[in-house]
Amino acid sequence: MTADVLLIIAGAFAGGLVNGLTGFGTGMTALVLWLHALPVTVAATLVLVCSVVAQLQSLPSIWHALDWRRLAPFLIGGLIGIPLGTWLLVMVSVQAVKLGVGIVVTTYCTVMLLGSFRPTVHWGGRIADGIIGLAGGILGGLAGLSGALPTIWASLRNWGKDARRAVFQGFNLTILTVSLMAHAAAGLVPAELGRAVLFALPGTLIGAFIGQRIYRRLDDHRYDRLVLAILLVAGLTLLWSSL
Repeated sequence: MTADVLLIIAGAFAGGLVNGLTGFGTGMTALVLWLHALPVTVAATLVLVCSVVAQLQSLPSIWHALDWRRLAPFLIGGLIGIPLGTWLLVMVSVQAVKLGVGIVVTTYCTVMLLGSFRPTVHWGGRIADGIIGLAGGILGGLAGLSGALPTIWASLRNWGKDARRAVFQGFNLTILTVSLMAHAAAGLVPAELGRAVLFALPGTLIGAFIGQRIYRRLDDHRYDRLVLAILLVAGLTLLWSSL
């Protein structure tokens, strides 16, 4: 077994584990290893495939908390936002967007992890949820960053861990599936992807399964801290990659 194959398997397991734990984070975790073993085009599409697989595997465990009325504004906004973000690609610096999102996410997570005060948002209702979904969709189409804002917003809404995860996992699964279909329709599925998927899927499934088992043992507070910690790593990664 070559070093590249081991990196693919290890990245898939790590990405699946984080996704099973939190409902997001496959790409952020797996790409650290995959970019050392795969071309960028293959790694990017592999993230979409493994993210969708991990999301689908863990979906039954939070199905009871999936409130379609709560989720709908996020989905509608997100699906409108994706083409807008893609359209903005030619006018906006992706690096600048990553830097801005990285600053916001890093600052927010640092304050929440170090401080005892936790703000909550009760205003805005479904309109505010839709605006956050729209912003997430735009960032997804522009820079592949669809999940950051809905994840933070769901935490600010002070929903329980299952309700919170149902929102951003349902949102991420929809956006990722649409993105994967768009990749396929645009002919952006590289020939090497099949081999990479063959090695990555078992690790993704095993990692997601273990992550789900750990998730069930977490109370709301521990889950909240875990999400903030992973978002903080994502924010720091964005800052590093944009400099």
